[in-house]
Amino acid sequence: MHRILYIVRHAKAEDHSAFGRDHDRDLTPDGIIAAARVGRNLHERNVRPDQLISSTANRARDTAKVMAEQLGIDSDAIILDEKLFDGGPRAYMAAVNALPESVQSVMIVGHNPDVSYFSEYLTHQSVGSMSKGAVIEIKFENLRWADVSGRTGNLGFQVSPKGLT
Repeated sequence: MHRILYIVRHAKAEDHSAFGRDHDRDLTPDGIIAAARVGRNLHERNVRPDQLISSTANRARDTAKVMAEQLGIDSDAIILDEKLFDGGPRAYMAAVNALPESVQSVMIVGHNPDVSYFSEYLTHQSVGSMSKGAVIEIKFENLRWADVSGRTGNLGFQVSPKGLT
């Protein structure tokens, strides 16, 4: 049995403001369009995660909502995990290791550099710095979610908004 993890970096967000909190930054119109474009590409690839987990930051949550819409997933089903905002790669590992065994595939929407580091940790392959709105597919063979750790995953596809028209 194989399991699939889709790691997503949130799409393009508003610039930092001296008055607003980083957590509250929203997607730009271009970010919304890019997230929809990537979501449509995933739909064409027959991606349909059993579970969708997102950072609580506005830009990650909204990226998750746009992608869920494109994938035909109810946005109310998105699980928000506040630790994905600033908990580092360990927070992503904890979220994956805590998944129920009934889940075969999951999409996690978060932030760089954590998503890039986490992808490289799982696959032991260089993915570089994930661009905004990018998705990486990682496959695990004959593993329970609780057993996922470094070098246990195989890199599948990578897709970014810039590579799509």
